[in-house]
Amino acid sequence: MSISHDLARTPSPVLIIGTGLLGASIGLALMQRGVEVLLSDISPSALALAADYGAGRALADGDQPVLVVVAVPPEIAADAVAEQLRRWPDAVVTDVTSVKAQIVRALIDEGADLDRYLGSHPMAGRERGGPISARADLFRGQPWVIAEHKHVTAHALETVERLALDVEAVPVHLDPVQHDRAVALISHVPQVVATLLAGRLVDGTPSQISLAGQGLRDTTRIAASDPGLWLQILAANSDEVTSVLRALRDDLDAMIHDLEDVDRAGARREITELFIAGNTGVRRIPGKHGTDAEFSTTIVFVDDRPGELARLFAEIGEIGINIEDLRLEHSPKAEFGLAEVSVLPERVEELTRALKERGWRLSR
Repeated sequence: MSISHDLARTPSPVLIIGTGLLGASIGLALMQRGVEVLLSDISPSALALAADYGAGRALADGDQPVLVVVAVPPEIAADAVAEQLRRWPDAVVTDVTSVKAQIVRALIDEGADLDRYLGSHPMAGRERGGPISARADLFRGQPWVIAEHKHVTAHALETVERLALDVEAVPVHLDPVQHDRAVALISHVPQVVATLLAGRLVDGTPSQISLAGQGLRDTTRIAASDPGLWLQILAANSDEVTSVLRALRDDLDAMIHDLEDVDRAGARREITELFIAGNTGVRRIPGKHGTDAEFSTTIVFVDDRPGELARLFAEIGEIGINIEDLRLEHSPKAEFGLAEVSVLPERVEELTRALKERGWRLSR
């Protein structure tokens, strides 16, 4: 559906450098707002594909962007930003890479015009990259960090804020160091942990691996990410990542020490305290729409045949209850799956009763 240009806050035209997942998704979202989007990529095929999907058109001679969005891999981001600042002396330039402080330091060393540069980072993504995976709604309701520094002008700040709002993201203001410290904790180290855990599975026998359930899938899902990209990210944020990993190592050492002599006085208490700390940390993770609301869960047995899951969703809709969260579990050899349906606590009894009346098998 096309959205009226009158609703766009972002000025036209916007040039996007790099037509991967983020660049193409930004293009799609802005095009829906009626913003003119120009595209540039070192890969002609990626550029053509992004244009075919409707993310914008190829940059042409005579184009004069007022905003440039650099969406390239971390190891070349600083050079790309510097190049765009030189090429478009009247344009605001932002980037959407996942590490911010290193870019600012590199631009200062180069003597770049920092008045017009403001780094940003949309906290959204998918396991698969490239323009084929791009979505106009990728950023909807997600944080978009705006990494302010002391040199940036009010005009540049306002321009990047408008960009975030036009793709329906939620602007969050942090300085570059605060940003890098935050993503080390909530993104980069979790990636390392998932990768190392999944790496242990290499030594497992087929019979051992066949017992894996949803818990292991949940904790290792992001281990399927691109190794080359993550090498760049970790190298660019190595100081902050190392700091969190050292603290994690201390916790692992404590757990190992206690398990090696679990009958030692205090060992069970210390293990319990580590689990309690984990419980506390999980509760701090924001839920749907960034809220801290707790939901009640009903587990529904869903037969493994076409249309059953769709029927469950349709009937919950007919009951008039909103699904706040959903988790699916299905073992390869089982003839049914489990749908963990989370709803507001005051609606869970109504949902349970109505589903039973409609013939669904439940486990609470």
